[in-house]
Formats: sequence, structure tokens, C-alpha cells
Amino acid sequence: VWHSGSNCIVFRNPFVEPNIVLILTDDLDVSIGGMIPLNKTRKLIGDAGITFPNTFVASPLCCPSRASILTGKYPHNHHVINNTLEGNCSSQSWQKTQEPATFPALLQKYGYYQTFFAGKYLNEYGNKEAGGVDHVPSGWDYWFALEKNSKYYNYTLSVNGKAQRHGQNYSEDYLTDVLANISIEFLQYKSNYRPFFMMVSTPAPHSPWTAAPQYEGQFPNVKAPRDPSFNIHGKDKHWLIRQAKTPMANSSVEFLDNAYRKRWRTLLSVDDLVEKVVKKLEVRGELANTYVIFTSDNGYHTGQFSLPLDKRQLYEFDIRVPLLVRGPNIKPNQTSPLLVANIDLGPTILDMAGYNANKTQMDGMSFLPIMGNSSTWRTDVLVEYEGEGHNVSDPACPILGPGVSECFPDCVCEDSYNNTYACVRTLSQAANLQYCEFDDNEVFVEVYNLTADPFQLTNIAKTIDQEVLERMNHRLMMLQSCSGQSCRTPGVYDSRFKFQPRLMFDNLSPHRSRWRQMLK
Repeated sequence: VWHSGSNCIVFRNPFVEPNIVLILTDDLDVSIGGMIPLNKTRKLIGDAGITFPNTFVASPLCCPSRASILTGKYPHNHHVINNTLEGNCSSQSWQKTQEPATFPALLQKYGYYQTFFAGKYLNEYGNKEAGGVDHVPSGWDYWFALEKNSKYYNYTLSVNGKAQRHGQNYSEDYLTDVLANISIEFLQYKSNYRPFFMMVSTPAPHSPWTAAPQYEGQFPNVKAPRDPSFNIHGKDKHWLIRQAKTPMANSSVEFLDNAYRKRWRTLLSVDDLVEKVVKKLEVRGELANTYVIFTSDNGYHTGQFSLPLDKRQLYEFDIRVPLLVRGPNIKPNQTSPLLVANIDLGPTILDMAGYNANKTQMDGMSFLPIMGNSSTWRTDVLVEYEGEGHNVSDPACPILGPGVSECFPDCVCEDSYNNTYACVRTLSQAANLQYCEFDDNEVFVEVYNLTADPFQLTNIAKTIDQEVLERMNHRLMMLQSCSGQSCRTPGVYDSRFKFQPRLMFDNLSPHRSRWRQMLK
């Protein structure tokens, strides 16, 4: 295949360039047992390759996180701050400024890859105010995208820009299975003369947690894990966590246990999808030359710190996600302790395709070299989240007044305007630490030593060494202002770190409510 580059003709050999498959789940945690029902996935991808137990998202919410995966950028650089059109989720601004520079667009343009997408894209995709389902983002040859948010039945797909409506017949409409079938069909009929990139984005295990009929009775006795943070009061945490009622009402515990079981049931169809895709690649003789990546857009909680269920919080259960990778030259049964972020997926996939991600504006870095156990690696990543609230009191919870959202009937709210925070998550041989600042009236700080306190029960902000606090504050300000290469500079616990507090005030403006101002 001859492909015309900007200055020369480049010969592309599809038998050398690898194929790449990315399977993205929706709300799949790793901290509270989300991977347990995925036996085939762990065997076919994890055991056949490498598992990264220390993988974090740039923001623990669907749309900002998915934007970070596609662009390789932190939210302060791609400007998607929540799941609404006003928050830049699949907005016209996003379509014009960010979509042309996503990694699939670069794969298609410079790598001569066939690109295929099936499933949930961004929460507001298909909104009529932003082009509806007629809009097919830059970079995709084959496009089967869900209109708006996760569903299992009664949804609309954009099939290359044309609406295809689905009902509630299991054999024809159950979305996870529909995605599996579309994916298998693509593998069967695609061109054999060009490498391919395939992204399959499942609705599971996102609510409404509708299982396939054959799995509805599974896990009858499973309950949400009663880990040390389950149903306890977050006594030294941000006010939003402290307002949760402890102990939870029996009805709340029953509700979250039931949700936990339903989540697991939906995952059994994801496990089937993974098996079908891997087996199809094997039958076609393409598996040995194909990278297969499995991950999620954010974690989840069910009862931790007496919060019934959601994501959006700064704790491990919400920001940590599974990441399993198999492929050419990746040895089986590996586990890497290194710190990986979802902003690294784009650079890594470009690297797999032979494209230099350093030519892009991406904030992440390729973890392809570390899968072969070479090269130095980073010691920290940024996590940032912009809280959401309503301007009027929530009827379920008038006592808390306006400014809150995601409230449950027993007046426990999972979000608020001032649940806006940024964290440095550090992991090195010397430290396993999380430092977070809230953008609220008190500039509330939470700090956790994850080595001594893996369940984040004790906020050590008031007892930790003052110099450590200053260095972490400095690093946080640096990361919140970073772009591209400057996001990859040495962290506090890297021997190359330079602490220059005077520069903080010369170069950096305050970060308070910066995103909201940016979108005005």
C-alpha cells in the first residue's frame, strides 16, 4: 500500500505494523472487585500479557475521562469539565478544536490505519445542538456510536452518520452483544492490506445495569465488599463526605448491594465480547500481531465512607481503573507496579503504530517501552475534577440548600459545586502519596499515605511534614498549569525534582475556578 506523506511517498507494510484493539468499559472499578467476574478477560488479556494495577484517570467522570483518553490531555487542556454540553462534552467547540487531534485521527491520517468505533463515545454525543447523530468525528472510517449515555435497550446508534434505532428484543438489541457482533463483522470484512485500530466501548457496568437474560440470576449471594472504608464516617474529609449519614439506612445498603450484583451481571456479557474478539483474531491468524488493551473510564464506589454509589470522588475506588495489555513482544503473566494514567493511552497507541507522540500536544507518555522493562518512568500524575450542583435546593435534600447534586432519598448528596479539587497522585520507591486541594472557601486539603493507609481512612494534612506539603503544593500548581512536555517533568519524589518556590509566584496564576472562567 502506497501512502502519500507530506514530503515523500511512504511504503506501509501491514504485516509489520501491528493492529490495535482498545476495549473501554463504563464505570468499571478495580478497587472494589470489579474485575472478579471477568474471568475470560483476565485470562485472555491479563495472563497473556501485562497488568498495570496502578492506573489512574485524569478525572473520575465519564466525559472528561473519555476526552483525556482520546486526546492524551489533562482536562485543563482539553476543556471538557463534565458530562454536559455546557461543560464541553461533545460540544461544537470540542468537535472543532480537539477531535481533529485525537489519536484515532492521527492514526488514520499518518499511519494509514483503518479505524473502527463501536459503542458509547461521549455522554452528549448525538445532541441536536451539536450536529446530532449525523456528526461523525474526525478519524473514523467505520462509526457505530451510541447516542448519548449508556443504555442496554431502546437506544439509537449513529451508523456512519445515519440513525439506527433499537428496541428491546434481546437477540437483536442488547447493546453489549450488538457491539460484539459489529466488531466481529468488521474483523471479517475489513481490508487485509492495511493495519486496523478498533475501539469498542461497552455500556457495562454503567447504570441501568440491565443484564442479558441468561445472566439475570447470577451471583445471588454477592454483596458489595465490606472493606475498612465501607459504611464509616469520613470524619476528617471534605464537608461533602462528612455530610453522608453513618451508619447508612438498611434500605440504602440493600440498594447498593443489589446494584453491585447487577453490575457484575452486566460484566458477564463484556467477558463474552472480549472472548469473541480475541478468538476471532486468533482464527484469522491476526492475534500475534495485535495489541489488545482493556480498561475503564473511571472507578466506582458502593458504600465507601457511607456514600451509596457513584464516582466523582478523589479516592482510590473512583480514580483507579483496570488496565490489561497483550500484544507483540509483551511477555505473558507480567505485572507492572509503575504509575500509568489514561492520558498515556493515546501516546502509547501512537507509539505502537510507529508514530512519534512527541510530535503531538499530548500530556501523556507512551508506556510501550516499560512493557519491555526499559526506560525511566514518571512518579506522579494529576487528577482534577470540577464539581457540579444545582442553583436551587434539591427536593430530596432541602436542608443542604442549593449547590448540591446527585442526591439520594435519605439526603446524602454525591456532588456539589465546591467538590472541585485537584490532586497529585505520587507513586515511587520512596512514597505512595496523594495530595489534594479543594477549590472552596477554606481551600480544604486532604493528604494520604497509601503505604500505611491504603483505604484512605486518615487525612494527614495537619500532621505531615510542612516541607512535604509545600513541595506537593508547588508540584500541584505546576501540573495544573502544564501542557505537553511540561506535564512530564520530574515529580517531588524523583531525584531530578527541582523545588523553586520563588518561581511559583512569578510564573503561575491562581487556579481557582479557572475552568469555569475559561468556558464563559
